[in-house]
Amino acid sequence: MKIKEFRLPRKTKKRLKKGFWLYQPDEKGNSLGANPVENQQDYSAYKKGELRNLFDKKNSRKKSKEFWSKLNKEVSVSDQVLEQYVNDIFAEEYRISSYKTLLEAKDNPKAITAYHNFINAYELQANGESLFGNICCMSVDSAIDLLREEQKIKKKKKVRKKRR
Repeated sequence: MKIKEFRLPRKTKKRLKKGFWLYQPDEKGNSLGANPVENQQDYSAYKKGELRNLFDKKNSRKKSKEFWSKLNKEVSVSDQVLEQYVNDIFAEEYRISSYKTLLEAKDNPKAITAYHNFINAYELQANGESLFGNICCMSVDSAIDLLREEQKIKKKKKVRKKRR
């Protein structure tokens, strides 16, 4: 007997792909990721209203401004303190690369916001707001992306100068 394949209507699938879906946070504030486009159980949870979209535009602007004002405060810490923060958040195999990325971001004008986001999220998480632990990891990913963009721009400028 063949199992019936999970399929969604095209428009529903398109709308669900645009979001980053999470289950409701547990008592520690951690949320489990969901993929309602590919998983029948996650889609059922979505239909029941158990999932939330991280990028939901219906969130009030006031809340998002308040949220980002907490994260974007300009704060700087010493390199030793930064290393301690990284060691507290990341598993051993990711510590060195994350630390180096944050040091680079600290000196880069485009990526410095990711550095500030990491420090502020860590401090908020250390004060008991456990929702910010994941934001620490996402800020390092953001810093990596911003640093790559900076490198691409520099390479394009070098190529243009050589052509002239």
